[in-house]
Amino acid sequence: MQTAKVAVLKTDPQTVLADIGRLMSLAELEQALPKDKTTILKDNISWHLPYLSANTTPWQLEGTIQALRKAGYGTLVTVHNNTVVTNPYKGGMLNRLTPVYRRYGVEERYNFRPADMRWIEYKPKARLRVLDQVYPEGIQIPEYFVGKNIVHLPTVKTHIYTTTTGAMKNAFGGLLNTKRHYTHSVIHETLVDLLAIQKEIHTGIFAVMDGTLCGNGPGPRTMIPVEKDYLLAGRDSVALDAVAAKMMGFDPMSIPYIRLAHEDGLGVGRPQEIEVVGEDITNVNFGFQVGDNFASRFGDALWFSPLKALQRLFFRTPIVYLFIFGSYVYHDFLWWPVKGKRAQRTHALSTKWGRLFERYPIDPGSPAAHSAHPQETLKRA
Repeated sequence: MQTAKVAVLKTDPQTVLADIGRLMSLAELEQALPKDKTTILKDNISWHLPYLSANTTPWQLEGTIQALRKAGYGTLVTVHNNTVVTNPYKGGMLNRLTPVYRRYGVEERYNFRPADMRWIEYKPKARLRVLDQVYPEGIQIPEYFVGKNIVHLPTVKTHIYTTTTGAMKNAFGGLLNTKRHYTHSVIHETLVDLLAIQKEIHTGIFAVMDGTLCGNGPGPRTMIPVEKDYLLAGRDSVALDAVAAKMMGFDPMSIPYIRLAHEDGLGVGRPQEIEVVGEDITNVNFGFQVGDNFASRFGDALWFSPLKALQRLFFRTPIVYLFIFGSYVYHDFLWWPVKGKRAQRTHALSTKWGRLFERYPIDPGSPAAHSAHPQETLKRA
């Protein structure tokens, strides 16, 4: 029987950086990643707006960098990607991640900038489920990713198309180019194929997941932040996503991307075959639900209803830009000002984690970005 180990800890703002280091040690960081290789940090910016629970948190990033450096991982680089509804430059600033990278001297690269990396055709050795059919002209990946470690930095949250989203989904933006929308009707199978590719090209895979403020509802953006105070980590992306899904209240093996990855031997998805170290989460159940929003109902009709026969017309012609513009307007100019800001104030910024977030600098050039880190400020407050 396959087994896997996932570390789970409870935390608070006073100890979160140290707790992340302990978490990563429990999850066997040094067995997962060779130290003589460059390590890519892949943050998760689901939305450039600073909506807590949707994006990698600054303490998650800072604690991970500190733990990697302490363990002897010298060369750290982050690779950003853009999406149809997010701006990575704006997202790094507003989510207060850019000052953390600058503070610790972590080089920032962008997979869509030719000066930073080029895309090459890759022929996987593994049997693929869908990607070779979605991209019959050839699968393109960033050449820079080959032969390097990767550390994913997702959050605990729901997703309108995949039920939950975490370590496996975090590879989506980094490994696929701007034609990612081609895969939405087969998104579960796509995530499994991407994990198979990751296992071939990376020298090690690890993930640190932030569950201090978790996202409940039609994610990965239009959710309600829920304070839970958890941190998770693991070297098996399938097992980590399965544990997070179970904590959220879902049956992991009923989620296709977890079940298919388990069946393909890419990781462990059955909770009874996963060793959880740290906290006892036997009776943890957040009772989360996914639900829908306006954009997801529209997407369901185009990707999963009989209208999917028209996908080539909608998504592989210039018509796609109408949908991109519509999604951008809905999220940034309708949902955020009408619901998002109020939810952020009520459920996130008013919490201890919201107060910690506001202690992180937004401007990478400010003196605060290079002085004592916010945890020390919090201790003195």
